[in-house]
Amino acid sequence: MKYTALFASFAAHAAAVSVSGAAEGFAKGVTGGGSATAVYPSSNDELVSYLGDSEARVIVLSKTFDFRGTEGTTTSTGCAPWGTASGCQVAINQNDWCTNYEPQAPSVSVTYDKAGILGITVTSDKTIIGEGSKGTIMGKGLRIVSGVSGASNIIIQNIAITDINPEYVWGGDAITINDSDMVWIDHVTTARIGRQHIVLGTEASKRVTISNSYINGYSTWSATCNTYHYWAIYLDGSNDLVTLKGNYIYHTSGRSPKIQGNTVLHAVNNYWYDNTGHAFEIGSGGYVLAEGNVFQNIDTIVEAPIDGALFTAPSAAENKVCSTYLGCVCQVNGFGSSGTFSQSDTGFLSNFEGKNIATASAYTSVVSTVNANAGQGKV
Repeated sequence: MKYTALFASFAAHAAAVSVSGAAEGFAKGVTGGGSATAVYPSSNDELVSYLGDSEARVIVLSKTFDFRGTEGTTTSTGCAPWGTASGCQVAINQNDWCTNYEPQAPSVSVTYDKAGILGITVTSDKTIIGEGSKGTIMGKGLRIVSGVSGASNIIIQNIAITDINPEYVWGGDAITINDSDMVWIDHVTTARIGRQHIVLGTEASKRVTISNSYINGYSTWSATCNTYHYWAIYLDGSNDLVTLKGNYIYHTSGRSPKIQGNTVLHAVNNYWYDNTGHAFEIGSGGYVLAEGNVFQNIDTIVEAPIDGALFTAPSAAENKVCSTYLGCVCQVNGFGSSGTFSQSDTGFLSNFEGKNIATASAYTSVVSTVNANAGQGKV
């Protein structure tokens, strides 16, 4: 009887930490650590070791891993581009950013946590998954980058990444992807981040799906000095294909997302709520298909000018063009107390042909679905 009960306990525990669902869209087919036996890091050092080794791994986070203070602090001269009033972010002079900022910003002393500046290296064939609502990384992000020979086949699901030098621009990013392929970020919550919540760098990140996640832009400090975070999602790759589906993007003031380089973004069934600046910023080489989304209290949905290309599924008649390239008619977007969002560039839609494409539902169900499903603890 004793052994039977013990076996049942182990079986239930294993079932509770398996990956939920499967990636839709461009990263469809990602397997992460696959069927590797789950490991449960008990310390920061053990977590770093598991994430960065050469083994295929399923890494279960069942506690908070707090990196704040573990690498000491640095005091240096930064700048205050938006002033020094309470609530204004100031900037670390990373890569001479302050030196080159125009107009020249006043110098200030900055003291920041060194752990936040550089995220934890994540190598290929990893699943990082949180147990219930327990899996949190504080004070340090994750890096899927070129320094590890183009890491690929990675799943990050049901964790929170929080509190990375939120006072400081250049204080650190939550998730960085650069020179990679097949990455799925799902049911992740990010909050109180100094710089970007999610950033794809200038090298090819290829196929990435970001789904059911909660980008929480509320912060005591912000570049707009009003608790609304400016730096949210930055997509600046080369030959990148990004699916953004079912996410809750809340309380931001800009760059949520910014798209440029040579990046194709399929934004489908997301919920943008409460933005005091702009949501989309589309630079040269940014190509965006946005369908079935809801924009509530977003004054400027896309910043002008648009230097890339944008198709917003503006009407049933125009949306039929999607059938040629996506195999289905695109869904119109929904709006509440928001600005305009209507553009019909179709030349780039051929990029979707033959790819794995996330399906879009009507926008009428988006708010309830996202509220019920987005973020850590909702799997």
